[in-house]
Amino acid sequence: MQAHAGQSLIQLQQVTKRFGDRDVVRDVSWNIQPGEIFGIVGPSGCGKTTTVRLMTGVYIPTTGSVSVLGKNPATFNAHDREQLGYMPQLFVLYPNLNVVENMRFAASMYGVSLTKRRKRIDELLDFVELDQARRTLAGNISGGMQRRLQLAAALVHEPELLFVDEPTAGIDPVLRGRFWDQFKELKAMGKSLVVTTQYVNEVAYCDRVAVMRDGQLLLVDTPDGLRRRALGSDVLTIRVDAEDLRNAVRILSRHQLVLGIERPHNAPLGSMMVYVDDASTALPELLAALATDPTIDTRQVGEYNPPFDDIFITLMERLEQPESKEQINA
Repeated sequence: MQAHAGQSLIQLQQVTKRFGDRDVVRDVSWNIQPGEIFGIVGPSGCGKTTTVRLMTGVYIPTTGSVSVLGKNPATFNAHDREQLGYMPQLFVLYPNLNVVENMRFAASMYGVSLTKRRKRIDELLDFVELDQARRTLAGNISGGMQRRLQLAAALVHEPELLFVDEPTAGIDPVLRGRFWDQFKELKAMGKSLVVTTQYVNEVAYCDRVAVMRDGQLLLVDTPDGLRRRALGSDVLTIRVDAEDLRNAVRILSRHQLVLGIERPHNAPLGSMMVYVDDASTALPELLAALATDPTIDTRQVGEYNPPFDDIFITLMERLEQPESKEQINA
């Protein structure tokens, strides 16, 4: 079972999941396309894991509908489930089995044939860099290695779609980066991934991102789209010789592509932030404009890419303002 051309891989329509009198997920809608790394970001307890369980058919929505690979996941048969892989946040394999024994168990559970099993396990242990630990008990390897073992187990049956729940929570930044390198490799192999995270800087690795808070979907956008929402436009950083700053501002402020100019705090002398609609179009034209004055010494130019931590702070502050909510959710 595969998504047909032009068909969404996953579709949520006004999905709510209620436990008792509490809406853990409320009125969530989105479409995920084949071949995407789709991130779900938000603080702990915001509904990320519950939403993943709705998409995998573990939970049935209280209201609304969920479609995965063209079907309701709650009605999946064994063949349908072979198309899905799931890596939970908590370690759920067997600590008293060694690494390769856990892989054999996962392969048998997914129905991987004996003729394919050994080669597939060898490939995956090499992929997650656990080949040297294959005879080590899973309970004796580090937490990061246990995460990698779970990733290998989730991939043993070659699923089309992989759900990964908080894979980088509580592990060091180097290992977090290694996980995302592996996710990008999986995408290059044609896989689709849904990854939840509470680390907002990991947004940069995704094709699109859903931002959740208190069970609600705040917005879905690309990393560049989130940046533009926070900044209001593209922003260029231009630094000239400090003595030339006044003339540079005068020239640029008159240019039709410039929306505004600011002097950044705690930046080197001669620095300015120039707001434009499209950085790639504006940059060469603004440099040409500055070049009309041969006395201006342009030292440095580039596109302003603030950390996603800063971007999310700005977006959350805007969401606290009622008049901004319509624009954020546009």
